[in-house]
Amino acid sequence: MQDVLAYETYFFDLDGTIFIGDLLLPGVRQTLQYLREQGKQVLFLSNTTIRTREECRNRLRLMGVEARTEEVVTAASVSAAYFREMQGMNRKPQVLVIGEQALKYEMAGGGTVLTDEPMEATHVLVGMDRDFDYEKLHRAMKAVRAGAYLIAANPDPNCPVVGDLLPDTWAMVKAIEAASCGTVQEIIGKPSAYYAEKVLEQSGTRRENCLMVGDRMDTDIRFGLSHGINTALVLTGVTAREDLEQYSTMPDHIWTSMSEMLQDHLRLS
Repeated sequence: MQDVLAYETYFFDLDGTIFIGDLLLPGVRQTLQYLREQGKQVLFLSNTTIRTREECRNRLRLMGVEARTEEVVTAASVSAAYFREMQGMNRKPQVLVIGEQALKYEMAGGGTVLTDEPMEATHVLVGMDRDFDYEKLHRAMKAVRAGAYLIAANPDPNCPVVGDLLPDTWAMVKAIEAASCGTVQEIIGKPSAYYAEKVLEQSGTRRENCLMVGDRMDTDIRFGLSHGINTALVLTGVTAREDLEQYSTMPDHIWTSMSEMLQDHLRLS
């Protein structure tokens, strides 16, 4: 087994890996501090669409975790990059956003034209929306039936909170698919190739010199496995040990909590 300190860049999921709700998970602060002391690059990769990068950074700092805005990548910020690149190709998307203010903020900051008019929309971008209702479903349905491309900001069916799970983006996407008789055309967040391209580009690190640490087999670990990035699963969020029976390919490391990361290193050093 490769020493977990042998990598140059470390990608950490947030919800379920670094924290749950406002609770910092065991071993996180010490592990991140040690990695930085060793000169390692740390990036935080989240599929969130309900917080901006600045809000993620502030949340980490409130928990005593050092972070800079440019170290945070979210499904919302990558969605903004996706549509910004589309504009660079002389295409003029008009996007109907089903999501919260953070997603709209990131999109507007990227210069994309947003619209609430279904018949004007070229794309419907869906993120987690805790105020999702019949009226929003109807607008998205009308836009897709009129020819708008349906884009999912991430494929997460739910999001861990303390003692519970909340419906996430994929629940809204499936409702819109059912109502419109349409199909999602693109998924932006982990584990997509586009997300991997943007993250590797930002890190400046060869993929074989990166480690992805996350709590979900279906997004975090699949992200690494699909793109040649080593992986570590922490059992502090969505995926439980008994869930692993349904997967044919395993992560490189499995830890009960982040505390075991440094324990693994000490065993091999």
